[in-house]
Formats: sequence, C-alpha cells, structure tokens
Amino acid sequence: MDHGDPTRAHAPDRRALLRGTLAASAALSMPVLASGASAAPAHLLRRSAPAAKWGVQAGDVTSSSGLVWTRADRPARMLVETAPTEAFRNPRRWHGPLLGPETDFTGRVAVHGLPPGEQIHYRVTLLDPDDGRRAGEPERGTFRTAPRQQHAGVRFVWSGDLAGQGWGINPDRGGYRIFEEMRRLDPDFYLNSGDTIYADSPIEASVPLPDGSTWRNVTTEEKSKVAETLAEFRGNFRYNLLDAHLRRFNAQVPTVAQWDDHEVLNNWYPGEILDDDRYTEKDVDTLAARSLRAFSEYLPVTTLPPRDEDGRVYRVVHHGPLLDVFVLDMRSHRNANSPGRQPEDRQGILGAAQLKWLKRALSRSRATWKVIASDMPISLVVPDGETDVEAVAQGDPGAPLGRELQLAELLRHIKHDGITGTVWFTTDVHHTAAHRYDPDRAAFGDFTPFWEFVSGPLNAGGFPALKLDATFGPVQRFLKAPEKANTPPSEGGQYFGQVDIDGTTREMTVRLREQGGAVLFTQTLHPGSA
Repeated sequence: MDHGDPTRAHAPDRRALLRGTLAASAALSMPVLASGASAAPAHLLRRSAPAAKWGVQAGDVTSSSGLVWTRADRPARMLVETAPTEAFRNPRRWHGPLLGPETDFTGRVAVHGLPPGEQIHYRVTLLDPDDGRRAGEPERGTFRTAPRQQHAGVRFVWSGDLAGQGWGINPDRGGYRIFEEMRRLDPDFYLNSGDTIYADSPIEASVPLPDGSTWRNVTTEEKSKVAETLAEFRGNFRYNLLDAHLRRFNAQVPTVAQWDDHEVLNNWYPGEILDDDRYTEKDVDTLAARSLRAFSEYLPVTTLPPRDEDGRVYRVVHHGPLLDVFVLDMRSHRNANSPGRQPEDRQGILGAAQLKWLKRALSRSRATWKVIASDMPISLVVPDGETDVEAVAQGDPGAPLGRELQLAELLRHIKHDGITGTVWFTTDVHHTAAHRYDPDRAAFGDFTPFWEFVSGPLNAGGFPALKLDATFGPVQRFLKAPEKANTPPSEGGQYFGQVDIDGTTREMTVRLREQGGAVLFTQTLHPGSA
C-alpha cells in the first residue's frame, strides 16, 4: 500500500500561479447562506451590477479548447477573458450569451485556439444587458490545456455520488471537505462519474445519527421534495454549488461529467411508469427530459445543447497523446431492467448506436491509455427490487446473457482489433474496489485482461459490497465497504481515486483514496497492455 502523495514536476509552479488567482477570488471561499446569497463584505460587491454567486467552472478541456460556465443572479451578458498569467495583460475576449430565465441564468462559452500544455487563466465578467458600463466583479478560474507532447504527464481524480440519501451540506463538518482534498492534489481534471445530484433524495434540516447525535443540513425549497419540475431539477444543481469547497474546486479543476440514475431517480430506465406516491408526474421520460435540460444548463459538457441537437451525454474527450476518455451513458439508451437472462439482447445497456460509436472510437484512438468512464460497474450485481438487475451482471456465472451480451461484443472487438490500454473507471455502488478481469477464469474468455476501478461516494451514504458475477472472470484485488446500508459520511467511507500517467515511462498508477488522506490501494499498469 502507498501512503505517499507524489506530485508532478510542473505542479509546484502551477500552485504558485494559483495563489494569486484564488486570493483574488476570495469570495469563493466566503460562507454561503442557505438562500444562496454570498456573505462577502459589501465593498467586494457591486450591488447595481449582475453577480456570479455560484462561481465558475470549466469542462471538457482539450489541448486547444474548453467550455467556461457561470450563473448570474439576474439577466446579464457573459464576457470571458483568457490570458497566460493572472495579470491579464492583453487578454483574449470571448463574448458570450445573454443569460436569462430560459436557461435559469446559466451560460457557457467555448474558448478555443488555446496553446497546448499551458496554464490558462480566465475570468468571467457579467455585464448589465441594458448598460454595458455596469459590470459585476470578475470571477476567476484556471485550467491547464492538455499537452501535445507526452513528457508532461497527466493526473486526474475521479468519483461521484454527491449528497445522496439525505446527507447534504453539513455546516458543522465544514461542508463538502473532500473536494478540498482533491483540489490539493492539483489534478488536470476531475472525472465526475455520475449521480452529480440526487434528485430523488430530499434533504431535511436534521437527521438523527446512530450514536444519538444529529446531522445538520443546509436546506433549500427545491431540495425539500423529490424533483419533478424543471425548476426543482435546476434547484438540485444549485444546491451543491452552495458549498464553498466545491466552488473553489470548480474554479481550479475542470470537469468531465457524465450522468447516472439519481440525476432523475433511482434505477430509472426509458419508458418506465412510476408506482411511487412521492411523484405526481409518473412518466419517467418526462422527468428525464427535464433533468437532462438542467444537467446541460449547469455542467460544461460539449455534446449537450446547444452544441449537439441530440443532447448526447456519451462522447470522447482527448487529453493529449497519453489519454483519451470515453464517457459512456448507460442510462438513456438501455432497455428495461429485468432478471437479465434473455439469450438475445440487441439494445442492452448502451443501445446499438452508442455501442457502434464506442467500438469505432476505440479503434480510431491512438492514445496510450483509453479510459472507459462507465457510470455503472461491469460485474457487480446491482439489484433493482427482488428479481431485476440494474447494471450489466445478473448473478449467473455462466455464458453471457441479457446485457452481458453487449459487453461481450465490446470486449471481443477490443481484443480482435488489437486495442490496448483500456481501463474502466466507475462509481455508483458507494464503496471502493479494484477488479482484475482474467479470461482464464471466465465463462466468456474471448477478451484480453483488463482492470476496473471503483470509487465513491463523495458525500452520501456508504453501502456494503455486492456480489461479483464470474462471467467475465473478475478477481477482487481490493475492497473497502461498510457492513451496513446507508452508513452516514460522519462514520467515514467517502472515497475518490487518483490516476497518474508518467510522461516518461507512460505507466499509469491508480490510487484508491479515502477522505482524510489515506491511500488504500495502489496499482501501476504498463503501457501496451492493461
């Protein structure tokens, strides 16, 4: 086991650059009131001008581009400036959209033509749409573009499952402190593997704990019930941005975001009709459409509207010669949850179009490492009720059935097309684990060995380990999970992963980490294989 904290050669210089940027953005670390209003001193605010009280964030950063996001507290025109230093001498300017009620006052600006492998400083200024001379205080952020050369190396962190099971922002614990731990590792980006919100988990002001004490939550009106309306889904995303640690993290670390079930509701699938007294809207497709719109408004994702009319969540994010990230959507295109024993299954968990895209994109990739960002685990049997399954595996250790057939097709393609360097990263199950897939142990053996790493949650209940299905020959090399369901975050069990790709050796080192600083497990993978 590794309890060290290695850093890349460029990290100290980057941190030095960030000191001034984060100091200038001191409002990001100010306390936040339950109403969402900033508690910054009056002299830091221009009360007659629009304000970006929810901070800034960047996403889907490549070697030459990225998306910059913010939200205004009133109608405003968005202006983004980029520069190589925090002094912002001769900045490039990007005139963004008018932020209004049709997008819940959110907006995104695509910045492009950026130099590769460089620290980019940006600031977002909100202008009064009726008087451009009235401007709010700029909100500052930074990100590093992907390198064109491999020598720089890559670091990213990944996790998911934020504010689930009623465990919200607890001011007694300092809020979402785990984001500060991830920020200090100075990653190039954060792979957010789903359950970015818990739209089906209301947050109450207090929750009794097993030891007799009380967990306190910051509360909002939109989080007082399950989300059904567009306004309630939007409010779920705003809720998390009340946390100062998350806003500070967003200002420094760009995101690669995907979604899973709790952006809508637990274990949902297209065409589902609810039997749940908490909901007046029973049509899950209607709820999912509203959630996807809010997701596209509150996260900087390149394939969502207005850039992609189909609103695809699945995509590939290129991060230089060392890494491509294939972001899957195992929710929007799946068939209905079932026992999963059917001998034929053309739709599966990805849908035919997404599977075809993934096979083609993997074959075209020339990156050393091909990270498959999967919002659900491969071989953990995730139940949905007494008889149905929610993920891929269904507990039968024999030949592939149901959704396993689609995975078998993908793994066979990877082997026969000579694709190397595939590694799977996932969350969803609220514990952390490392699985090595061995064809010599599998009922289906037409694939090359690979790894799957599991992490999360960030601020949600912990859950016991699940059964492993033997169809694809997984060997559990590491596991840490609580013994009881919905273990509160105050009892630990909050996890994220750290991934480093060495620019010289091209080796990938994966560390499973726990809140508080401990490195629980370390595995180094060699290029040309997994």
